[in-house]
Amino acid sequence: MALYEHVFIARQDVSSAQVETLIEDLTKIIADNGGSIVKTEYWGLRNLAYRIQKNRKGHYVLFHIDAPHPAVAEMERNLRLNEDIIRVLTLRKEELPEGPSIMMQVKAAREERARREATEGRRRDRDGYGDRDEFGAEA
Repeated sequence: MALYEHVFIARQDVSSAQVETLIEDLTKIIADNGGSIVKTEYWGLRNLAYRIQKNRKGHYVLFHIDAPHPAVAEMERNLRLNEDIIRVLTLRKEELPEGPSIMMQVKAAREERARREATEGRRRDRDGYGDRDEFGAEA
């Protein structure tokens, strides 16, 4: 079977629960046609680079698919018929990358940095220095 990387963007006014339902429906379509979705990543509601059909944001989803071409074609056909989908991109790959995508790596690094900054902020407040200089005036 062929390997595919597939990304689609859903409209901003669609709820996260509706996106999850859409993901389940697409997984069922691929499975019914003899394929499987190796990995699914929901990247969340993100800003678009430019307005598409009056939308400034969209729900991004990534699939890594191991399926024959007719299964992927059927999934794309269903996505084109769905009014909640803004854009679709499917690429055929020689091999699928291991580990999280770059989008998830960036998100994890951002969360780690925020956690570290929050810990350092609490440490400064506990030491009594916080945002004040040595004389007690606001810095």
